[in-house]
Amino acid sequence: MPIYAYKCDACGFAKDVLQKISDAALTDCPHCGASSFKKQLTAAGFQLKGSGWYATDFRGGSGAGAAAGAAAASETAEKPAAASSETPAASGGCGGACSCH
Repeated sequence: MPIYAYKCDACGFAKDVLQKISDAALTDCPHCGASSFKKQLTAAGFQLKGSGWYATDFRGGSGAGAAAGAAAASETAEKPAAASSETPAASGGCGGACSCH
């Protein structure tokens, strides 16, 4: 169910109300009783999550989309990782600012 923002034009009282889409809009202010309680226009609050089309095709901002991401992933998978026995400070990872060494 969506949350709607209401505000009274008479007294300025504001309240967020959880309502069904099919419910009638509220008109009477619960604070002052005036019939000037109106629904406000607000931005929708939602977030797209997961690995669907949004994340693969539009999130990165590149025009190539998922095909470019798949090609980059296969290139990095083919390269063997170099074994390193260096500490993070020796390789410049933390710059000596942490307690890892």
